[in-house]
Formats: sequence, structure tokens, C-alpha cells
Amino acid sequence: MNISLTVNGVPRTWPARAGESLLDLLRRNGLMSVKKGCGSGDCGACAVLLNGRAVNSCLVLAARADGADVVTLEGVSDRGAMHPVQEAFLDAGAVQCGYCTPGMVISAIDLLTHNPDPSESEIREAISGNLCRCTGYEKQVRAIQDAAARMRGDRDE
Repeated sequence: MNISLTVNGVPRTWPARAGESLLDLLRRNGLMSVKKGCGSGDCGACAVLLNGRAVNSCLVLAARADGADVVTLEGVSDRGAMHPVQEAFLDAGAVQCGYCTPGMVISAIDLLTHNPDPSESEIREAISGNLCRCTGYEKQVRAIQDAAARMRGDRDE
């Protein structure tokens, strides 16, 4: 069956296999920022924005995404300029091995799109589905706080 969806702003029609996850469909078509981690929705490495909300793409059947708008890490930049969340992650040193980073950035973008001034506990809740084995999440939390300020215009970029 063919799946028609918009991926990172570009309309796409791709063949999907029976029972194939959105994660596998995206990776098979070259979107490698969508990481294959646990395969059971526990690690968040495969997070994408599906119709504007962060979801674990390993839990979404490709067929369910037919007609949807999907944004991966490859699609969050604006004409080559990094998204403020990406900039803040780099500035805060919140990227270590990098495996969790795409999903963490996607979760942060979802949070800040819907809550431009989150508390620390709201940030921690928003990224609670993203497992990171390299850090204690402190740098990621600071990065998201900084990105929120940048996006609100509270500080220079």
C-alpha cells in the first residue's frame, strides 16, 4: 500500500509494508535522525512530530500516518539555520553521545510550541519519555529553559 504524507514540509508518497512502523518507513526513506532504540515506546529515540505533537514513531503504524504531517530533526531548521532548541543544546553541552538528542529536541520543540514558559518540572515531565544514559538531564533541562527564553525573545540568541 502507498502512504501519502508530508515529511519536513515535502509531500511524499512511499510504499509501506503491512504492519510497518512509521519509524521503519522514515528510516527506510533516508531519515536517519529518527533513531531505532527500544522498539517499544520506552526510550523516545524515535520521536517525531506527528501533526504537531511528539510521538514515538515506533508505536505508530505507517498506515495510520497516511495524510499526516511529519517533522523529523532534519525538518526543524529554518532554511539552514538551526532551531533555537538545537542551538541551546549545543551551547549548554547537552549533546554527548547524541543518540537521544533528536528525540529530546523533538520533545522540547513540542513542549515549547504548546507552552512557551514551562517550569522546570514541566520540562522534566516533557522529556521523561526520552532516556539518556550519558547525563543526569541537567544540561538538557538548562538547554530547554534557555531555548524557551530565546523563543520568547527574553535573551539574545
